[in-house]
Amino acid sequence: MENVLRFEHPEYLYWLLVIPVLVIIYILFRLGQKRRFERFAQIGMREQLVPSYSTRRANFKFVIFLFVIACSILALANLQSGSKMEEVKREGIDLYIAVDVSNSMNAEDIVPSRLERSKQAINKLISEMKGDRIGVIVFADKAFVQLPITTDYSAAKMFLSTVNTSLVASQGTAIAEAINLAVKSFSDEEHSKAIVIISDGEDHENDAAVKAAQEAAKQGIRIYTIGMGLPDGAPIPQYNQYGHQTGYRKDKNGNTIITKLNEAMLQQIAAAGNGIYVRASNSNVGLEKIYDDIEKLDKSEIEAKVFTDYEDQFQWFVGAAIVLLLIEMLISSGKKGWEKRFNIFEKKP
Repeated sequence: MENVLRFEHPEYLYWLLVIPVLVIIYILFRLGQKRRFERFAQIGMREQLVPSYSTRRANFKFVIFLFVIACSILALANLQSGSKMEEVKREGIDLYIAVDVSNSMNAEDIVPSRLERSKQAINKLISEMKGDRIGVIVFADKAFVQLPITTDYSAAKMFLSTVNTSLVASQGTAIAEAINLAVKSFSDEEHSKAIVIISDGEDHENDAAVKAAQEAAKQGIRIYTIGMGLPDGAPIPQYNQYGHQTGYRKDKNGNTIITKLNEAMLQQIAAAGNGIYVRASNSNVGLEKIYDDIEKLDKSEIEAKVFTDYEDQFQWFVGAAIVLLLIEMLISSGKKGWEKRFNIFEKKP
């Protein structure tokens, strides 16, 4: 059986993005260095004026430096190989969490924002789950599955970290579509199923969401809702391409838009879906209270083949980083007399 590879800490892989940034900085530095030299002499005279300088050698050292950084990041992420697979049986339920990613979820009446606070609560819930399967759906004007139903909690956390208000281009709050999509995405197996809607409830579909919840309830699927926001509402921050806040969203008349929690709508959806409604606050989102209620549902036996034993492989990357670092230190930017005999970095005639 082939081994399965995974990273124990996949969030560290985002640091690999620093490598192209360093490449751009290095290129700009070399171009600036070239322009400064050309103020005094033609670039072709560098060999005569600075005979000990080697452009190829400097480039080679920089490439090695990049590989050292890459190996260090991969070591931190800790690549693991699954070496033992077992068929395990768990008792649990299937749960889809539908997260509203419309712009109104950027409002900061729930600190740090409605959306970020929702993600923190979901992340904490995933850490406490045992045996249950979880999936994530995001929705605004449209809904789509961000993570199919799974027991891979590490993958769930990784996918959750990518959720933001730019995932769905068109704005709106399609709660009905999110419910229908979750219902279709559940497996046909006879398991207890539940859907948790996390939203500020600004739905413009009239009673479509309530009808969708009723249809889901007929299939034995419970619908729970969490109201993200405070009744008084809050303005919606607006950001530029660099992530800096530039002000607040305004309507056509130039007035600041205040987004308010539509508590009545979310209560109706929960009632139609035989679930409960919880209003979030700055101290408690309420997801744990809902999960406690979900845990009371009849649990079914879930069979799954999982790797139960993983071997760490980070030491290979640590070793490679150390060897490359030693090579980088041994290669000087200039030419040494004994190195000239080998002409490693010299142009061939």
